[in-house]
Amino acid sequence: MSAINVGVIGASGYTGLELVKILINHPRFNLTYLANSEGGMTLSELHPSLSGVYECDVLKADARDAAQKCSLVFLALPHQTAMDFVKPLRELGVKVVDLSADYRLPQDIYEAFYCPHKDKENLESAVYGLPEMFRDEIESASLIANPGCFPTSALLGLLPFMKYRVAQTPIIIDAKTGVSGAGKKLSDVTHFVNVNDNLFAYNPLMHRHAPEIAQKLDIDLDEVHFVPHLVPVTRGMLSSIYIHIQGEFDAYKVLKEYYNDEHFVRISKTPVDMKNVAGTNFCDIYVKQNKDILFISSAIDNLMRGASSQAVVNANLMMGLDERSGISDIAYVP
Repeated sequence: MSAINVGVIGASGYTGLELVKILINHPRFNLTYLANSEGGMTLSELHPSLSGVYECDVLKADARDAAQKCSLVFLALPHQTAMDFVKPLRELGVKVVDLSADYRLPQDIYEAFYCPHKDKENLESAVYGLPEMFRDEIESASLIANPGCFPTSALLGLLPFMKYRVAQTPIIIDAKTGVSGAGKKLSDVTHFVNVNDNLFAYNPLMHRHAPEIAQKLDIDLDEVHFVPHLVPVTRGMLSSIYIHIQGEFDAYKVLKEYYNDEHFVRISKTPVDMKNVAGTNFCDIYVKQNKDILFISSAIDNLMRGASSQAVVNANLMMGLDERSGISDIAYVP
């Protein structure tokens, strides 16, 4: 079987690094283009952890150059920057998996929480890259909007139970994430002396991932009460979700049946944790019923299932491959 040439634009960050680590071991994808905003360096200079493992030049990002070398490109770029590359890449016939927020939401919602959108045509044709929701559409897509990490963990926990939820009652999502989710750029919030031995909420009830959750669940934004927290760990995400339910059902059985054919969702009979999914594409889910309240706990690796490994799963589906190709199931334990 012939190799499929792929590229990564946005190689400097943590998600870019995770993409490279997956792709250099992928059985079918051949990494032929690697770029960031500056270029003029080697991969090992950019990421010393890969010294002696894999070497290539890191170029200054250019859509036309990427299109000449790749059939598919991953964009690990900030919002607004990503759309500047999607448009020319798609015009040149390159398939794209975009890890930013630029194509996840309808234009009006996106512009209310981010910035003016400059690529309405591709926005309308983008497919939301959560395979458990949109696998068939992903398989025939040319542009994937890779989900955010918080929405991924929340949606996977909530989807099986929306038909049991009391309509218009609050969905409360209390989520904790590792510091890598804030990216490489240093800020007062992510400074070691602020994060170490500390725990705090940020953007409570105002975080821009809330509309992504609401939009995919097809409910009003004011029904989603989302509070993210930063915890002093490098990677991982744990979402604690509370919903009002009605009717008689076995929540564990509902979960098992809903995700029966999904390799990357594991159902647990005991509370889940971040460590057991670290370095994998798994989402581990636990549920507990108490009268009319359902507690859902979901755990993912924010850099993997919340970004890079999910992006590769989407690319596998787009290119007609087994979605598990190149994806490790071995967690970083201990």
